[in-house]
Amino acid sequence: MDTLTITRPDDWHLHLRDGAALADVVHWSAARFGRAIIMPNLTPPLTTTAAVEAYYQRILAARPAGSRFEPLMTLYLTDNTPAAEIERAAASGLIHAVKLYPAGATTNSDSGVTDIRRCDDALAAIAEHDLTLCIHGEVTHPDTDIFDREAVFLEERLAPLLERHGQLRVVLEHLTTANAVEFVRSGPTRLGATITPQHLLMNRNDLLVGGIRPHHYCLPILKRERDREALIDAATSGHPRFFLGTDSAPHPRHAKENACGCAGIFTAPLAIELYAEAFERAGALDRLTGFASHYGADFYGLPRNTDTLTLARRPRAMPASLPYGDTRIVPLRAGDEIPWSLTADTQPETA
Repeated sequence: MDTLTITRPDDWHLHLRDGAALADVVHWSAARFGRAIIMPNLTPPLTTTAAVEAYYQRILAARPAGSRFEPLMTLYLTDNTPAAEIERAAASGLIHAVKLYPAGATTNSDSGVTDIRRCDDALAAIAEHDLTLCIHGEVTHPDTDIFDREAVFLEERLAPLLERHGQLRVVLEHLTTANAVEFVRSGPTRLGATITPQHLLMNRNDLLVGGIRPHHYCLPILKRERDREALIDAATSGHPRFFLGTDSAPHPRHAKENACGCAGIFTAPLAIELYAEAFERAGALDRLTGFASHYGADFYGLPRNTDTLTLARRPRAMPASLPYGDTRIVPLRAGDEIPWSLTADTQPETA
């Protein structure tokens, strides 16, 4: 197979940042995806509908000329988000989800939720207005090992949440463990999950063996090989509640390569290509369309895209760095060759 044509995929978990860097980031996703769920953890976080609407307009202005890429917006949940704000978000027509960050779990999450039970009124409103709750599924208390934070969250936080709110639609984002795969598989039909390309292709050895690789550091952190294998099995299984979410998270090079580097992997310039690589390794290229293009839209109750995207088996060298506002950013696989490329008519410039 020299080319692979699939229904235009969507990215159900994406960070675009803001300011001068926005235009340097958004075009990569616009070349590959029809739509994307846009994360609200800016500085300051997008805790009001008005702030989300303003950001939406900035994204539209930063898209390449003629682009039809559609940002699907999210509202940042706090301990004090009122039900009335959820109602305003639903009425906007732009906001499709509400994001729950446990306070301190990841980048710009300090304003996040300290106790999920404080949010019960807002969560009830999310269900009532048919929005989706997107969850960063990790506990943050210091006595829990960083490699166990997801598993503990499932038991201590998510299971009781699903029981208390029986109509709430939930996406458990960026799965990293075999435990999480089994939790979703055995969970209700209103529970879905996204899986990133880095967690399909790498394990914690890729982060730590032979020296720390800061551009492989993300949260939730890469796990064991058996966890990666469970994620591959889930993604390629055809199960309709596992779908694509890159969690592409740009940080400038200097913020990654320092004594306390930021968590986040920038995969937008090669996202669908990485998924094709992972599915090909698993002998499951015929199942990529469902995972990348169908199941997420179905779960969110949105129509599937009708146009297509074509990948060619044409190796492409990733640049060592890319523009990012007034500085540079290092993508995953920087300086390496990747086996798949977008066809020439959709491949953006890399210089």
